[in-house]
Amino acid sequence: MSVEIAARRVPLPGVAAPPVIVDGMHKIYPGGVEAVRGISFEVADGEIFGLLGPNGAGKTTTFGVLTTLVEPTRGRAFVAGHDVVAFPLGVRRAIGVAFQDSVLDNEFSGRENLRLHARLWNLARRDAEQRIDALLALMDLDQRADDNVRTYSGGMRRRLELGRALLANPRVLFLDEPTVGLDPSVRDEIWALVRQLQREEGVTIVLSTHYLEEAEDVCDRVAIMNRGELVALGSPAELIETLGAELVELQIDGDPTAAARELGITLQRASPPLVRRDLVSIAVSDDAADLARQIAAIRSDGLGIIGSTLRRTSLADVFAHRTGRPLDEELGR
Repeated sequence: MSVEIAARRVPLPGVAAPPVIVDGMHKIYPGGVEAVRGISFEVADGEIFGLLGPNGAGKTTTFGVLTTLVEPTRGRAFVAGHDVVAFPLGVRRAIGVAFQDSVLDNEFSGRENLRLHARLWNLARRDAEQRIDALLALMDLDQRADDNVRTYSGGMRRRLELGRALLANPRVLFLDEPTVGLDPSVRDEIWALVRQLQREEGVTIVLSTHYLEEAEDVCDRVAIMNRGELVALGSPAELIETLGAELVELQIDGDPTAAARELGITLQRASPPLVRRDLVSIAVSDDAADLARQIAAIRSDGLGIIGSTLRRTSLADVFAHRTGRPLDEELGR
């Protein structure tokens, strides 16, 4: 299932446009693998926008197109008013990118790494030194700036990567899986830093992640991708509201798939029940008390319901109900 989006705007000279516009973009790799299937979205100035979904959803390809590393097969994309195919150099001058894989030099100090990239950006020496000092302080690395990067923790290295991406004052900052491989506490620190960058640097941030529940707290809007398509687009609160603020999870002693099928027929909910291991989840889109009464009434009908829990809906639940598959199944967990 894809999300239908109205026709996008093409940036016009002298007319303010969103910093990112994607219009009907497809990418087909050799062998006929269609990684991205006609997606469209815009990113507004100064917002944190998340491309969410499991590995293989099309996030990396979309990032590749927007950072000029991959050329789309059909459709168009614009970053900072520049067509990513017709004027890739203009795009590169307007963006900063922190890739999933590190591009830091382990034999250099943190400061030396930033100086190297400042030279690659052709920044004036005085301006570069001022910017480097400011970024080291912002990233809370000023006390370790002259230490070898090899001695840095994973979180410190990630913060230095973010500083490197911000050196040239980009209009758009792209973060590819910024917290992958980090401990949960360190991931929290990185997400807090992302919010701080939005406030203090005024930069538009586009990030990809499969940590949907973490992105729910940091992103202004998200596009949830699955198998190359957009299955949901909007603010986390809006998307959760479309499903319902709460879910009832039923523990099943027996065949949960059969129970879900019977519950779907009996309850006639807008979002059908979803199976996850031995649990069946049902979205509460209206009156939770009424749904509880309905479930209690059918509890003795041989469906094997042995327990129930009411909990808050998350973006991971939105993904599951839009695709029919829980995210942990997509990730092979």
